[in-house]
Amino acid sequence: MVDYNAQTIAYPAPGSRPSRLGAEQVSPHVVVLFGATGDLSRRKLLPGLAHLALSALTPDIEVVGTSLEDYDDESFRAFAKSALAEFSHRQLTTEQWDRFAKRLCYVPQSKGPAGLVKAVADAEQSLGSPEEEVRRLHYLSVPPAAATAVISMLRDANLVDRSRVVMEKPFGTDLASANQLNDFVHQPFDERQMFRIDHVLGTEAGQNILAFRFANGLFEPIWNRNFIDHVQIDIPETLGLDRRAGFYESTGAYKDMVVSHLFQVLAFVAMEPPTALEPRSISEEKNKVFRSLLPVDPHDVVRGQYAGYRSEEGVARDSDTETFIALKCGIDNWRWAGVPFYLRTGKRMAEGQRIISIAFKEAPKTMFPPGSGVGSEGPDHLTFDLADESKVSLSFYGKRPGPGMKLDKLSMQFSTQETDRVSDVLEAYERLILDAMRGDHTLFTTAEGIESLWERSTPLLENPPPVRPYAQGTWGPNAIHQLIAPHAWRLPFERTWREKR
Repeated sequence: MVDYNAQTIAYPAPGSRPSRLGAEQVSPHVVVLFGATGDLSRRKLLPGLAHLALSALTPDIEVVGTSLEDYDDESFRAFAKSALAEFSHRQLTTEQWDRFAKRLCYVPQSKGPAGLVKAVADAEQSLGSPEEEVRRLHYLSVPPAAATAVISMLRDANLVDRSRVVMEKPFGTDLASANQLNDFVHQPFDERQMFRIDHVLGTEAGQNILAFRFANGLFEPIWNRNFIDHVQIDIPETLGLDRRAGFYESTGAYKDMVVSHLFQVLAFVAMEPPTALEPRSISEEKNKVFRSLLPVDPHDVVRGQYAGYRSEEGVARDSDTETFIALKCGIDNWRWAGVPFYLRTGKRMAEGQRIISIAFKEAPKTMFPPGSGVGSEGPDHLTFDLADESKVSLSFYGKRPGPGMKLDKLSMQFSTQETDRVSDVLEAYERLILDAMRGDHTLFTTAEGIESLWERSTPLLENPPPVRPYAQGTWGPNAIHQLIAPHAWRLPFERTWREKR
């Protein structure tokens, strides 16, 4: 178990098997990390794998890194050590690092399928388990254009059996390319082996949406068009291209973030109760939401591009790629008909946040005297912060102490940092890698779901509105206020989150 308040982690000793918080034991795994020297691997995957490998969660794993760089085992271990020192939230002792380093090996892609086969075979032998018990997890941390080449290599290397594949977004760029990619992937792998990753749903708060909705008699009866006025899903980023101009120029904010992330969050907010909290039932309900999603109307979309984007290295000087997008969409079913969903995301914005805000319909105000303050700060909201340190807030009007009837906006807040189980929190990529090892598709996207979303995106992709400039460090183009009127964007917050004392 991890103690976030400590300076080091009390990882179990080699060979020991403490309990895994009630979860079933994970089979021994060889993790083949494609794009092992890339930015995602450096920031998230290697630190996450180190934690999983050293903890009692997945004690029996070996990591085979592969990429274009001509590294050997020792230079890859040096790369990984530097990545952990810079990006890991957990400090490793020298002994802990040595234990993890022994699990790392590297094979350059120039060695071809034969080199990869040998590296995987050696790693499987190092696990010391019968071959039929060892599983393989192929993590494709590569640009979308390289995904088919990796799938082909796995097929040619006969590394399909006992395997699961984690694919990074985006999954295609339109309906035709998504169909083509799924057809290609399904030649060597069946759908049960595929795990299309969305790290936003891997957070504690992402799953807490399901708990709030379906476990509480307070919220479940009012989670519909009769009581909810509108919904906002807001994921602004302060980061820029981060050396990904080649990828971003062909993708943009909509394909990169909305289809792969924001629509997935929308499905958790809008889905009907599943018959059970298990992967197949949840996927069925999510896919029903996607089928009920109205086609995205270009008139309900604001595209933006931050000032200076066209001067970035690798960006065309006349680029029409959006670095920001805000849109209004709707779901045509009995629960949500008429309720607008507002989505916003972008690069180089004022703050980095991951917020879902549920706005409830306002009560009549005529009984309150003029100047009481009722309604002055908008409707009541239930707000989910999807950060790793997840928070939930419920805002409402209450009487200000003193004479007369003056009302202020108050809030009740909850944070995982305030519980005695904070040490159990996994970061998003750690949870999703663990779920993929366990074969749990709950937080992943299906082929059917992705194809439905691209189909509903067709009107926007065929007729996108022009990009509007916005200054770096702002909340996007001014047109976003007309898009959401008569409502207002919840970010920036008018209140701050309460900090743990």
